[in-house]
Amino acid sequence: MFRFRKNCYADVRIEKRFETRISIRDGNLEECRTPHSERAFLRLYDGKMWYYTSTSDAENVQNELDQLYAAAQDADVSDDPAVRAFEVHQAEQIRFADCSVADVSVEDKIRLLRRAAEAAASAGAEVRMVMASYIDRHSDYRFYSSKGADIKYDFQTCGINCSFALAEGEKSLQNAYQTSDIRFSDLAAKDIETEIREDIAENIRFMKYAKPVQPGEYPVILSPLVAGVFAHESFGHKSEADFMIGDEAMKREWTLGTKVGSDILSIYDSGKEFGSGYVPFDDEGTEAHKTYLIKNGVLSGRLHSAATAAELGESPTGNARAVSCDFEPIVRMTNTVIDPGTLTKEQLFSGVEHGYFIKDLKHGSGMSTFTIAPAICYEIEDGKIGAPVRISVITGSVFETLRLVDGLSDRTELFSFVTGGCGKMEQYPLNVGFGGPYVRVSKMKVQ
Repeated sequence: MFRFRKNCYADVRIEKRFETRISIRDGNLEECRTPHSERAFLRLYDGKMWYYTSTSDAENVQNELDQLYAAAQDADVSDDPAVRAFEVHQAEQIRFADCSVADVSVEDKIRLLRRAAEAAASAGAEVRMVMASYIDRHSDYRFYSSKGADIKYDFQTCGINCSFALAEGEKSLQNAYQTSDIRFSDLAAKDIETEIREDIAENIRFMKYAKPVQPGEYPVILSPLVAGVFAHESFGHKSEADFMIGDEAMKREWTLGTKVGSDILSIYDSGKEFGSGYVPFDDEGTEAHKTYLIKNGVLSGRLHSAATAAELGESPTGNARAVSCDFEPIVRMTNTVIDPGTLTKEQLFSGVEHGYFIKDLKHGSGMSTFTIAPAICYEIEDGKIGAPVRISVITGSVFETLRLVDGLSDRTELFSFVTGGCGKMEQYPLNVGFGGPYVRVSKMKVQ
């Protein structure tokens, strides 16, 4: 495909992307765009430094590659540890050619979105504003390297986000319903109207009847969504190996084999699973791996690019990713998931005499210390879900909380989203997925 020269390492990554963005505010169509783009990102390594360029001229990639060669020094990098770490695959994994969202008419997408918007607007007298958005994306990727890699795969997602504002007297609340799928036909087949009305009805009840929490330390059960965000924000980012390069204190803290969590806790990252974190090959051509970060409470792995793997004497994991062909790949998560346990949901809740259930959240963050801002929460009394309660934040030490996990339900849910994404450095938003079972923690700080 391209004329690579000997000695220096080089690779070429090309993405052809189709997107749709439609929005309806209070019944009025505000936006309808279907942008198309094709870009290439090129890298070259001469043993001393990396050279990069990005172009939207797909017909001129060879010329861009030749210019990188002209700027670099001629050197033999075949024994360089990072170059040796690059995998070489010839593969074609085209999953969505017969169901591409690019082939669905804009009219069908608008009709689906209007179903959602009208359901939200009619969900109750308390509804004051509805902003409904339909978003999709189809990407065709190609990757070539001077070592002989030749990879083609595609990625697709589509979904609806419905933000709403509620008010009654002096009480108010803002939240959002979201659903997504990898095929438009499957998305359209969902009973979106019922799901939205039920979601808004729960938010209305919460707005009217939720009482403030009494701050303290309590047993807490995290929903699969909240548990997934906790795993991503509070532990997944710490597992990205580029944070450790040059940081001896973090290397010591992050020594593989260290006991960091409860015996029942296992967390992995994998790009193999369908959803918004699906990445069969990363942006360096490494095949997706299922990497256990914690296995039975023991620190068992971390996420790598070829460079970080070579630096730490480990193997690449398929986690070198870029948000687009405007950027170089850096170490990022794909799907970060907590393994299920052995308890039914009912058994898990029955183990809490008095505590709180965190069902939904606004946002979460953290490295050594985590913070989760809940949205919808409930008391747990005598093992049963009770009255709604307003909680501003739950917080604590990541490692201490991992050790206090004392129950996991027996089913894991994986969540995909079409809005937002993961941010790191200047690269945002990157599509990721996360999930887990219901997770019981024996003690968390609640405010």
